[in-house]
Parts: sequence; C-alpha cells; structure tokens
Amino acid sequence: MNPNSWGAEISTSLIAEFPDSACTYLGTLPAREAKYIPWPEWVYPPLRQQLVDKGVRQLYEHQARAATAAWEGHHVVLATGTSSGKSLAYQLPVLSKLAQDVDPLGCALYLTPTKALGSDQLRSINQLCQQVSGLETLFPAPYDGDTEQEIRAGIREHSRYILSNPDMLHTGILRNHQRFARFFRHLRFVIIDECHTYRGVFGANIALVLQRLRRIAQAYGADPVFILASATANDPAAQAAKLIGVDITAITAITNDAAPHGERTLMLWQPAILPDTHGVNGAPVRRAATSEAADLMASLIGIGARTITFVRSRRSAEVVALRTAESLRTAGRADDATRVAAYRAGYLAEDRRRLEKDLEDGSLLGVATTSALELGVDIGGLDAVVTAGYPGTIASFWQQAGRAGRRGQGSLVVFVARDEPLDNYLAHHPEALLGRPVEKAVFNPQNPYILRGHLYCAALEKPLSPADLSNFGAHAVAEALVAEGYLRRRANGWLYPAPFSAAATAQTEFSPDTAHSVLNLRGSAANEVLIADATDGRLLGTISADRAPGIVHPGAVYLHQGESFLIDELDLAGGVALAHPEEPAYATFPRSETNIRILSEPNSTEVYQLGPGVWVSNVEVEVTNRVTSYVMKYSGDTPETQVPLDMPAHILNTRAVAYTVDPLVLSAMGITDAAIPGTLHAAEHAAIGLLPLIATCDRWDIGGVSTALHQDTLLPTVFVYDGNPGGAGFADEGFRRFKTWITATFEAVRSCECTSGCPSCVQSPKCGNGNNPLDKAGAIKLLSGLVSLLDS
Repeated sequence: MNPNSWGAEISTSLIAEFPDSACTYLGTLPAREAKYIPWPEWVYPPLRQQLVDKGVRQLYEHQARAATAAWEGHHVVLATGTSSGKSLAYQLPVLSKLAQDVDPLGCALYLTPTKALGSDQLRSINQLCQQVSGLETLFPAPYDGDTEQEIRAGIREHSRYILSNPDMLHTGILRNHQRFARFFRHLRFVIIDECHTYRGVFGANIALVLQRLRRIAQAYGADPVFILASATANDPAAQAAKLIGVDITAITAITNDAAPHGERTLMLWQPAILPDTHGVNGAPVRRAATSEAADLMASLIGIGARTITFVRSRRSAEVVALRTAESLRTAGRADDATRVAAYRAGYLAEDRRRLEKDLEDGSLLGVATTSALELGVDIGGLDAVVTAGYPGTIASFWQQAGRAGRRGQGSLVVFVARDEPLDNYLAHHPEALLGRPVEKAVFNPQNPYILRGHLYCAALEKPLSPADLSNFGAHAVAEALVAEGYLRRRANGWLYPAPFSAAATAQTEFSPDTAHSVLNLRGSAANEVLIADATDGRLLGTISADRAPGIVHPGAVYLHQGESFLIDELDLAGGVALAHPEEPAYATFPRSETNIRILSEPNSTEVYQLGPGVWVSNVEVEVTNRVTSYVMKYSGDTPETQVPLDMPAHILNTRAVAYTVDPLVLSAMGITDAAIPGTLHAAEHAAIGLLPLIATCDRWDIGGVSTALHQDTLLPTVFVYDGNPGGAGFADEGFRRFKTWITATFEAVRSCECTSGCPSCVQSPKCGNGNNPLDKAGAIKLLSGLVSLLDS
C-alpha cells in the first residue's frame, strides 16, 4: 500500500466488511505542504543547537510568529491544528527567557486540562533541561493531585517551572499563595494549554481562577505573559481575552497553520438497523455506536492499522476495549488482542504512565479512550481514528481526527453516528463538519451564581479593592455577599471576609476554611448525593442533588458497572441514596412536570419579530421541575405500571431562548388546534438535540418546555433553557444564531427516515412526559415555516 493513500485504501475494506451499515459520506482531505521561516535570533543558542541536532532545522511560520510575540512581552493565543508544533512555540520564549534573563530566578507556570498532557509536557521539558546547558536550575516539576506530600515543599522552594492544572491552582496554590511567594514574585510566563476545552460552566470557572491568578501575581510585583495554545478556534483572541480578563487588544492571535499533514480520509458512518427490533411508535433502532466502533477497530487492527477509538464515557472505554479484544481473539488474532487497552480518567498514575509509554513506543495496536487522549499528547504512528458519537464540538472532532497521521502518513477518520438528532444530522450533512467554522467557546465568567464563590475565595486570598470589583464585574455580587454577612466593607472600601464562629460555619454556604474546597470548577456548586449499597456500605457513585429525584428516587432501578440495584431511600437533606442489589424484570423511567416563568421583559436587543405573529426572544426565566411519578417498563407485552412519587420541586433561575407563534399563523401552516401541543413538543425536542451544533454544550446541559398557551406570552411558546444557574451562555448563543440553529433542526427532522418520530429526530431520552405527545409531521410544518421567515 502507498502510505500516503493508506486511509483511502483501508476505507474500502470497511465498506466491504460491513454491508449492512451505511457509509453516508466518503471524502479525502489533501495533504498540505509546510511553510518554514528561519530561526529567530533571540532564541537561546544552546537550546537552538540542541533542537537542530534533533532535526528541527527550521520553524513553522506560526511557531516563529507566536514565539517572537511572547518573547517581546505580548499575551499570545496560538490556535492551529493538531500536530502543528504548538509546544515548541511556547517552549522557545519561556526557556530562552529563563536561561538568559536578567532575573536568574524567573519562573513559569504550565496549566493543562488533563494529566496525560501534563505528563507528556513534563517529559519534553525534562529532556531539554538535562540536555541544554543553562537550563539545569529550572527543576521542572508537577504539582497536582498525584504529587506526593513530602516533596511538595521542595517544589515550592526550588522549581522554576511548575506544571499543574486549574483544579490544583485553585485549591492548592492560590489558596496557599504565601507558600509560593518566591514563585509568584518571579513569575514571568503562564502557559495555558488546550484552552479551547474551557467552555460552559467549566470555562467560566477557569476564567475566574486565571483572573485570580493574575491578581495574586500582580500583588507580588509580577506581571506574567500569558501564552495560550488552542485547537483551531472561532475568534481565539476574544476567548483568550475573556479567559485571562484583559482587553482583546492586548492579545496577539496566531491562526494560520503552516504545519504539514498527510492525506486524510473521512468516513461518516451509520450503524446497521437491527432486524425485528422497534422503538417507540415502531421507530427503527440502529446498532449501538459503541458496539459498531469496537468491531470497526478490530477490523482496522486486523488489516494492520493502529487505531484509537474515542467514546463518551469511562464505562464505554472499558466495554469497547474488551469487545475489540474479544473480536480479535474470535478472528484468530490472540496476540493482537493482548495489545488493545482502555485509557480513561480515574486510573492510578502509574497505570496512566504505562499506557502512555505503550502508546508512544507502538506496543499498543489499539486503544479505546474518553477525551482524556483527545489533547496534545504525542502518541506516534496511529493510522486510524474511530469516533463513536459526536464529541460535542467541531473543534473536538478535529482534535480527535488529528490523533492519526501525525508522522505525515495518510490516515482514516471514521465518525460513527449514534441514534440521536445531532449525530443523524451530521451523518447526512458533511458540510457541517467540513465547510463550517468551528464553534465559539461559550462561557460567562460574570454569571453571578458562579462569580459569588470566586469572589469570596479572592477575598480570602487578598482583600478586595474597588478596582478588583471592577475587573471582576462583581459590584452587585459583592453587595449581596456583604448583605448576607459573608463579606464586610472597610472604611477605605476594601472588603474582608466576615469572622465565623465554629457554630456559624456549620450553617453557612462556605467559610474561610471550606470556600476553596466546596467550589467545584467542573460544575455548579450544588450538593452531591452519595449512592450507597445499604447491604455492605459500598459507595456506588454520586449524583448532583438537582438530578437525584429523577435518577435515584425510591423504587428506581440503578445500574452500576453492570450490576443492578434498586433504590430503597433518597435522603436529600442527608445527601444519601440507599440501594440494595436486585435485578427486577423491568426498567424505571421518571415522569415530571416542568413549569417556566419569565422573570423580566427582554430589552430591545433581546427580542425581534421574524414575521407577522412570530417572535423570538432571549429572556431570564424561573424553571420549576418536580418529579411526580415513575414508570416500570417490562419487556414483552406486560403493560407498564406508573407509581406516584412525592418529590420536592427543583427551582432554577436561568436564561432561555423562546419563540412564540400566533395560532392563526400555525393554522396557516396547516397545523390544527389539536396538533399544536405535539407539534411544539416535537420541535422543542429536535431543537434541544441540535443546539450543541452551534453552542459548545451537551444536550444534557439544556432543557425545554413547550406549551400551547403560556401564561406570560398568552401564545403557543417553545422555550429552550440553559440548565445552569444564571446560564452558561448556551441559550444566549442559540438566540444569536437562531437561523443557523433552526435551519439545522429542520433539516434533521425532515431528512430522518422514520414515519412518526424516533430518537434520531424528535424523541428525547430525558423527556419527563415519556415523549408524549409528539407530532413529527406538525414539527416539520412549523420548522419549515420558521426557516422560510428566516430566509425572507
């Protein structure tokens, strides 16, 4: 085989081997030549010579431009594709400055979203420090959850290059910044790797941690240069500015990728429809994407292609690896089966290091992984990537695709669609992946629900000044914290934490001793419920308190790592759900009621008229959800049983995008009064399924309500709301890009092969009403009408 067309050649083998599955698109992206420029003169000579000796004769154009901007003291964001050499672009200015700077104690902080990426960077930096004269005093060291307690003091006292992550920065470094006084005083650079992953609630939290970092560094007299590395991004300068809290004019954005890459073949793939199997309303059911991906990986390994498969959950990574190995053994390739593994978060540090080494040196032929290996770890000569389900963003998809072909050889990328609206849409609209810019990273660091915890932590780290409140955009939040007794105002305007007694601390949301630990960067600050086996006390898992009534209510069937449990008791006040092992002959599904109330009238920039009788708005809402019952569904012909529940209501203040349609307009579209509820409900579900295409969210991050007569609008109304307190920006992005969103929603519903609605178009796995009523035909009429108005 020609290595340059390797991907195209092995794609034909897959099509022949899986005749019942559908390859909905097959195309090839051409190879790209590199663009080089000479080495900048400022690069530390011994460092340059070492790199030249290793084969780096010239720099890619984007590497040199980004490195020079950082060397000259500008904040930089480098947004280029996978395998484009971003690491070297930030290592050059940092190591050159620290080696020959007037400050012999200059320091750098490297932040990574994943441990695998941090380990990869540590190996690279350590090699250079050992090989290059003048870098011996940097003592690069990791400072994260895996760092042994007994060596942390030595790192704080001696390391000039610390590698950490946002979680440790928040809970271990900023909280104890006095112990890092030497480091902060001499901090010259902060490197934020893979910054495109910081979005939604997580992105808002990280932005506030980084802004607190800048504030503490400045308090010690330092003003570090920030270097941000990103995948190809939409408006990376704006994202970088929002993350670190500076004006966009202070950011130098480098976006032209000058690195070469080999020919890349892309396949969009739908698993086979299962024979004699039907879903709700007789809808066809496709084979699970993870099962299909495992068999595809086994086939690829069998023809000599080293393969990585990306899945959406830790459990799926384990299952896909096991199934792939089993398929290889069945095919008589027992040796190959031993060279397949899973990789995911939650492994012990030594297990992760071993797997990373085996990937790098080629010992593994296949690996099933979560997004833990999506980012810039250099894992060598992979030939193929299988992505089981849309990873959430176009940027993430191309990051995953870039894991293969990193040595310039041809590669194959297979996107396996799940039975969901967005995956179904992408499988039939390749232009959505190939011809559309990647999404903006949507996050809102001024969300008051997120900001209050960070403001309190910031006050603990250093008293707040009026300038600090302006920088955080936090005057109203500060006043609320003062009114609640968490902060107090001094005569000079500074804010100090209020004193707490031991008794008072137990009754508070947070206290000086607990504030940093209770603030969860990867979600809301909501309490978690522990799920425990009452028979032996074993902890099965955790779930947020707001989701617990729908998942672990009394009588719920709960699955954990292949075991089945029945929930006996849910104590929300005590934060525990008790279960016992049992395998009943039914599954349980919650039923709920959701009401939504508009809290304030939208201003003139938050509402517009699509046409006569049709309005779109962006509003603040209060969502009240109560789980009212659950349904026991049996296999076969046994009728389902509904069991009432008495669960507390969950109230969420957030933002929503809403559209109203006059009944006369609906009638003109051919939608009868009787069809309105099912029409709106189906259109709502479909819109929720497609919003992740334009906003960097998951369908579980958003919710919806539709009603034929809403009490606030007095019209048929569809709401799609942000599932995070105060909103993470998802509904706002839906409002801004309403035309793109609704057009894609219409195409997904119209092109679905089912007759009356299925999981690939209008059914939702989380519907509190059991997907009833749903009117697919009516939804097509409504969405078609909206698209016509948007195009007019």
